[in-house]
Amino acid sequence: MNKINYYKKSLEEIEIIKKLDYKPSILLHSCCGPCSTFPLTFLNEYFNITIYYNNSNIYPESEFNRRLNELKEYINKEFKDIKLIVPKYDNESYNKFLGVFKEMPEGKERCFACYAKRMDEGFKYAAENNFDYYTTVMSISRQKNSQKLNVIGSTLEKKYNKVKYFYSDFKKKDGNLKSNQIAKENDMYRQDYCGCIYSYNSRNKKHKGDLYE
Repeated sequence: MNKINYYKKSLEEIEIIKKLDYKPSILLHSCCGPCSTFPLTFLNEYFNITIYYNNSNIYPESEFNRRLNELKEYINKEFKDIKLIVPKYDNESYNKFLGVFKEMPEGKERCFACYAKRMDEGFKYAAENNFDYYTTVMSISRQKNSQKLNVIGSTLEKKYNKVKYFYSDFKKKDGNLKSNQIAKENDMYRQDYCGCIYSYNSRNKKHKGDLYE
């Protein structure tokens, strides 16, 4: 299967946006502060951004709040005009949803289902609140499948047809390196597991010190 260059598609969309006489609105799903750094820089010139922190997958709640607070501190410092929306945290219901996939290894169907659920929630909110675009920062991560993320986005764009999906691969052209550099410069907390209870337990079993980027 040939891979699509979603970074190129993002640049093509920006060229279209540049010709508009207004800045379109975009609802940006954020999973944490470090992953949001470069995407915010990339998008801010062309969009009126609202961040949507819908991450009930994150376990435990203290970790959810730690990542949220890190994100709040960063946007308050660098992007004061950006609004942050935080839906109610409900990890119990989320774990029931993910439980069907509990035997799956990380990076496979369980993760894809997690991407799709959160992106669907975000797309729904974007449609209900008249946003022009929706996208997620998750393609910044080397551990996230950007092809899969954008396929999910394409499917949801058809479901919520009043909202356009902004195709992206934020890690490309050193996006991941730039994101890491910004995080280091701001002394940001960088988690060492993806978020769900399964990745949390896997991290604890392995006792690895590598950062999850």
